[in-house]
Amino acid sequence: MPTDVTTAKPPSGPVMDGLPWERRRWAIAAIFTALTMASLDTAIANIALPAIAVDLHVSPADVIWVVNVYQIALVATLLPLGALGEIVGHERIYLGGLLLFTLASLGCAMAWSLDSLLVARTLQGLGASGIMSVNTALVRFVYPSRMLGRGFGHNALVVATAFTLGPTIASGILAVGHWPWLFAINLPFGVIAMLIGWKTLPPTPRAVHAFDFFGAMLAAGCLGLFVIGIGSAGHNAPPPLVAAEVVGALLLGWILTRRHADHPAPMLPIDLFRRPVFALSTATAVCSFAVQGLAFVSLPFYFEDVLLRSQVETGFFMTPWPLVVAIMAPIGGRLSDRYPAGILGGLGLALLAIGMALLAMLPASPGVANIVWRMMICGMGFGFFQTPNMRSLMSSAPPGRSGSASGIVATARLTGQTIGAALAALCFSLAGHQGAALALALGAGFAVVGSVMSFLRLAVSR
Repeated sequence: MPTDVTTAKPPSGPVMDGLPWERRRWAIAAIFTALTMASLDTAIANIALPAIAVDLHVSPADVIWVVNVYQIALVATLLPLGALGEIVGHERIYLGGLLLFTLASLGCAMAWSLDSLLVARTLQGLGASGIMSVNTALVRFVYPSRMLGRGFGHNALVVATAFTLGPTIASGILAVGHWPWLFAINLPFGVIAMLIGWKTLPPTPRAVHAFDFFGAMLAAGCLGLFVIGIGSAGHNAPPPLVAAEVVGALLLGWILTRRHADHPAPMLPIDLFRRPVFALSTATAVCSFAVQGLAFVSLPFYFEDVLLRSQVETGFFMTPWPLVVAIMAPIGGRLSDRYPAGILGGLGLALLAIGMALLAMLPASPGVANIVWRMMICGMGFGFFQTPNMRSLMSSAPPGRSGSASGIVATARLTGQTIGAALAALCFSLAGHQGAALALALGAGFAVVGSVMSFLRLAVSR
């Protein structure tokens, strides 16, 4: 049952190939400031959970929903908001998402109970989705085509840096203030980014079809149930509940696919997945972020419970991976402007597979250097892969479908991380303390599969 579509006036004038340098640097500042805020808030809330539980007099099991509702709201709405950006303009979705994120941050800082904090965090997740759903689409229109790899490299650098510094920033704020300051600090940066973005972001092409609100609800329900089902499976929820959540997600996805069978721009972008390079780039991204999820969930338990290292030492051991990603992402971006993503991504994931295998085979009492150089290999491989793959995924979609492609970039990242985290939890439930080595070995397997799919892009792109 196809959706009714209406026509709208297409944008007048030619679409510019990027912005002039003077305007581009301010637009980049606005885009990356918002991306930093959304990326940091994905991580820093974890650090504050114990303090929030004590202050609001709730149990650890209940306070974990402060993280969960943010993630669910974020993942569930990425594709609908990306699709809406193709109709109303990506810059409007960005500014609206940033405004909601900033106001919701104020709500989080003023929360007086767990319920009020959960409402504010849900709204904050929706705002973050508005930012992340069109993030890479805006980068595509801000940078000229000859510099797209560099632009996506800078984008990956921002995410990796926020991921690296998130725990340190959160710990520093909590050392001098209470947990509400973790959210209140977003306010000045949000206002500044909105003012700059309002003046400098380029108007993007507008699609001529109407937005399907019922389709958006189907997409949100499909992705939300899928993420909840994966999380339930990883935490040993009753099998009937897990089955109901996963089957429900598949059913909603099937209904959405049927509804948009004749749609010019389906919300679940089946038209883009018919492009072999796009489909392989997406699958490769899911594999790579599943590796990251497996590693970043299992390694802290391995360092603290098996090697008996302190939390400070664990933080030190975890830092080389995202730090090297931040260094390698711009390098990979520049190379992706000259060499095929299939080669660069395949080599990067092969290196990541080697690093994960080396971590899985750590000796019983490894020294500091023995751990650090293995983590650096993983970060080098992951960083070398990430930017070329993002460039390949975005470039394989037509400019008019940049919103949906951008939504897939973020959805693939968060879905992969969720799958990895759930599989890591399953490994621990099956193998106890040996679960970390099992999870790392499984991550190496995912990286090998991703590497093979990356090299396959060389064949299908001919």
